[in-house]
Parts: sequence; C-alpha cells; structure tokens
Amino acid sequence: MSCAKAGRSGKRTVSLFWRIFSLNAAGLVVATALLLGPVTVSTPVLPHEALILLTGLLVLLAGNAVVLRLGLTPLKRLGRAMATADLLRPGARPTVAGPAEAAELIATYNTMLDRLQAERAAGAARALHAQERERHRIARELHDEVGQTLTAVLLQLKRVADRVPADLRDEVTLTQEATRAGLDEIRRIARRLRPGVLEELGLASALRSLATEFTHHGLTVRHHVPGDLPPLTPEIELVLYRVAQEGLTNTVRHSGADRADLSLRRLPDGVELVVADNGTGIGDAPEGTGISGMRERALLIGAALTVVPGPDAGTEIRLRVPAATGGH
Repeated sequence: MSCAKAGRSGKRTVSLFWRIFSLNAAGLVVATALLLGPVTVSTPVLPHEALILLTGLLVLLAGNAVVLRLGLTPLKRLGRAMATADLLRPGARPTVAGPAEAAELIATYNTMLDRLQAERAAGAARALHAQERERHRIARELHDEVGQTLTAVLLQLKRVADRVPADLRDEVTLTQEATRAGLDEIRRIARRLRPGVLEELGLASALRSLATEFTHHGLTVRHHVPGDLPPLTPEIELVLYRVAQEGLTNTVRHSGADRADLSLRRLPDGVELVVADNGTGIGDAPEGTGISGMRERALLIGAALTVVPGPDAGTEIRLRVPAATGGH
C-alpha cells in the first residue's frame, strides 16, 4: 500500500483512494473466497444464509462509512477555516492531518494564506507610507500657505479696525475672531495630520499631548504614559500614535462617552497601548474604516489588536506590540 507525506507535517499517511480501495477489495476478496469455498446459497435463500449475507453487507457499509468519515473530516475543518478566514485577524491555521490528499490540500491552503497575508501586509505598508507622505504634504501646505494667508488677513484686519468708523468696529472685530478661530483650526488639523511633537519630543510626550488635545467640554481624557519605555523604532511609535489618535477620534464621534483613558505600559514581552471609554460601546455594529485601518497598521509591525467591551460598558482598544518588533 502506497503512502505519501502529508504536506508539511512530515507524517506519512495513507491516501483516501487506497483506504477506500483496500476496504472494498477486502470485501470482494472475502465474498469470492466464500463463493469458492464450501459456503453455498440455496434457492430460495435460507434464513441463516440471508443473515450471513446481510451481516457482511452491513460490515462493508459500516467500513465504508468510517473510512469516508475519517477522510472527509479534515476537509470539513478546512471548509470552516476558509469560511472564517480574515487577513486582518491572523489566527491559527487548520491542522495538516488526514489522508494524503486532504493533508496536501490543507498544507497548500495554509501556504496560500501565508502568501496572501504577506502580500496584503506589503501592500498596506506601501499604502500607509504613501498616506503618511501625503499627510505631511497637506499639513505643510496648510501651515505654510493657508496659515500664512490667514495670518496676513488678521494683520490687515487689525490695521482696518483702527481706522473704521465706530459703528463698523464690532463687525470687524467679529471678522477678526472668526479668522483667528479658522487659523487655530487650520493649525489643529495640521498637527493631527503631521504629529510634529512625536518627531521632536518622542512618543510619551506625543501621547500626553494627544490626551490633552482631545480633552474638551464633555470629555475628559486621562492618560498614564510612563517615561521608561523600551527603545522603539519610528515605525512602531507612529503606529502606536495613530492607533491612539483613531481610538480617541472614534470615542468623540461615536461613543457618547464623558471619560476616556489612554495608557501605554511596558510588558516583559513588549509594550501595550490601551484606549478605553465609558460610552455606549460598539455592540453588534460592523467594524468601520477606522478600526480596519488600525488593524492594517497593527499588521505592519506584527502587533495584535483587539476591540472588546470595556470595563465601564464602553469600548476598549488594546494594541500589544511584541518585544521582537519593539526594539531598534
């Protein structure tokens, strides 16, 4: 009986073909031996002869059922794994087991999934890097072009305000305030597009500044970011910052929370970022583009991202970066 290696498992298993063929051959050999031997079948068939034939048929059917069950079970497991596979949530691969054909198919599927995840991660890395470059360009243009233009408008309005009649001075003042508010908003958008504090002062200061920025009327963001963080690459720091930023943005837009917590702590096997709020939670709502973007970023650095109900009935986003990718 021929044997084949079951994919990458290294175990030699009998193919499904040979299992079924051997069982059928055994049944036919036994039947032929009985016909050539002293056993006979009368006409009409006697009760004990019918019992012997029926017993042989049941044994053959049961053997076929067992062989098919054992052979098709790995394929059922593969079908369930394929139905639940998600490239944004790398999970355990189906076990390479069963007959040689099924084991080879499962091993091929696992190889294909690994290749797809690698290609998706590479594509996402290129897209996110291009996105960051575009963010920097837009932030620079907002700061240099629009910001300087609004600053010039403010200066011009100040000169006009000194010379306008008294009855128009209030209107000019309102225009100045609106222009100043627009300039502040432009600067705030530019800071979000390009986290200059991250580049200049480091991750800890950037996260503290982010918590302060999101603290406004109706929402209090508490932060716990120690200063003794392990060395992190610029890519890791940017992913941590962007995930925290997106998590707080989702809190402001969708949760209805009045309190949020931002923490980054050192672990024996890496670092962990947690963004939690006491809002309404995500419930059964499908994940939006914000969470999908966070998962894409997590894949780039080999981190694990989980989005679960928080301790205060809100939402908790947890990003764990292993030590293998955390250092320089």
